[in-house]
Amino acid sequence: MMKPIKLIVGLGNPGIKYAQTRHNAGFFFIDALCDKYKITLKDNKKFQGLANKATIAEQDLWLLKPETFMNHSGRAVVSLANFYKITAEEILVVYDELDLPVGCAKLKKGGGHGGHNGLRDIISLTGSNDFYRLRLGIGHPGHKSKVLSWVLNRASKDDEISIDLAITKSLNIIEDLVQGHLEKAMKDLHTKD
Repeated sequence: MMKPIKLIVGLGNPGIKYAQTRHNAGFFFIDALCDKYKITLKDNKKFQGLANKATIAEQDLWLLKPETFMNHSGRAVVSLANFYKITAEEILVVYDELDLPVGCAKLKKGGGHGGHNGLRDIISLTGSNDFYRLRLGIGHPGHKSKVLSWVLNRASKDDEISIDLAITKSLNIIEDLVQGHLEKAMKDLHTKD
């Protein structure tokens, strides 16, 4: 059994310009989680983001949306994790994944950054890639030259619906995950309905 999760970080870019973009799938997840558990995030300068303590499935943990830009997500993660002595193995990072089909959600532990600048910064600043990842598929535009405009633009209506469904499915396994039941959470999330 894994350690319980003590920090859930959703990655995205702050500001109205980026609010509805594919790259903000991690923010969408945290917003949905806050809605489900009636949590309000507060601007926290010390942790460079919107953060609050929460209790989910009788586990105390922190929720965080970094207010740094994506490339500097690690700053917010490290400031909160170091302050509360949270190890990499107690962190779940939720982010948009180009290499998964739209609407697909996958859990994993560890791994590289796969070209994702938010992950790259978190790995660099924490000195570890041992955190858990919830990858929300946004699909791939087909060529690497189109990736930047793809992630920084809004998804089609159908794709938005698919991403929302992936988030809903992920919310259904969050209690198992925060309690440390990784195998059950993965099985439930990865099994097709």
